[in-house]
Amino acid sequence: MADGGEGGQEGAQWALRFISGKYQGGEFPLRPNREIIIGRSSDLDMVLVEDMVSRKHAKITTDEHVVTIQDLGSTNGTFVNGEKVRKADLKDGDRILIGTSIIKIVFVDGENTSHLTETEARSKMAVAANKRSSAAPKSMAGSIEEIPLPDLLQLLSTSRKSGVLVVHSDRHVGKIFFRKGQIYFANLENQFNIGPRKALTRMLGWTQGSFELEPPDESAVLEEMDESTEALLMESMRQLDEYRLAAEKLPEMSAPIGIARPLKSKLRDLSPEELDVFQAAMEVKTVSALFDQSSLSDLDIAQKLAPLFEKGYLVAG
Repeated sequence: MADGGEGGQEGAQWALRFISGKYQGGEFPLRPNREIIIGRSSDLDMVLVEDMVSRKHAKITTDEHVVTIQDLGSTNGTFVNGEKVRKADLKDGDRILIGTSIIKIVFVDGENTSHLTETEARSKMAVAANKRSSAAPKSMAGSIEEIPLPDLLQLLSTSRKSGVLVVHSDRHVGKIFFRKGQIYFANLENQFNIGPRKALTRMLGWTQGSFELEPPDESAVLEEMDESTEALLMESMRQLDEYRLAAEKLPEMSAPIGIARPLKSKLRDLSPEELDVFQAAMEVKTVSALFDQSSLSDLDIAQKLAPLFEKGYLVAG
């Protein structure tokens, strides 16, 4: 165990905030010129009791200006912002993954400075972990506000996690399936007409809500995705950026959609893709239903749909 004891109350500037896992909600102060050892062994400075944490897993060192984390040869590794590290300097907002705990390093000063001693912090973490264990325990859970989904998926991928990530927004529920860090399926509201790539992209656009990692589900799925997780995330984020621009020209998703009568332009002037969207619009009642029932990506639909409204083929409301 590192020397340094409790340290002075006045010097706390950094803290480790647990934003996911069995210690979620806990906070551990980092005193200047202090070294703490993290692991499963009961005689360490910060004890994380879980199978994926090694007896001596990692070391965090603080001085006046720099906080450094070093992996101590752990079995499952130490990750910072999705990258496996041996040693790394930390900055405000960085996210550390140890076992199933996601820990955010935060800079605190003035009235926000933590007044907990290390002993008090350890005690509070143990109580929180016991409460969480007595409930229906999840291997990993947290809020999207604390850790955005793209960052979380990168962490799960790099650490080669397996399981089903259940994601709740204010109105929707989705699932993302992992196998050793590889996303192979995604589903939204159990609507199987929405393909896995479309479902994944939509979920990545959620900015509020919660998540929990459930055990693997090896049931057969309709369509496995075989791209790397990194490629899936990059393509989804590209589509989201472009979709937001295209969507500015569209009516609200809840708006009724109908065919303009009479048509102001001729159908032969439409491209084949625009004609496909026009025909699909004839079979639904709302804009959102068109997005859900079409096999095209949300980006493709938005880009083809906007001209149909602008040229008078379709009307909303």
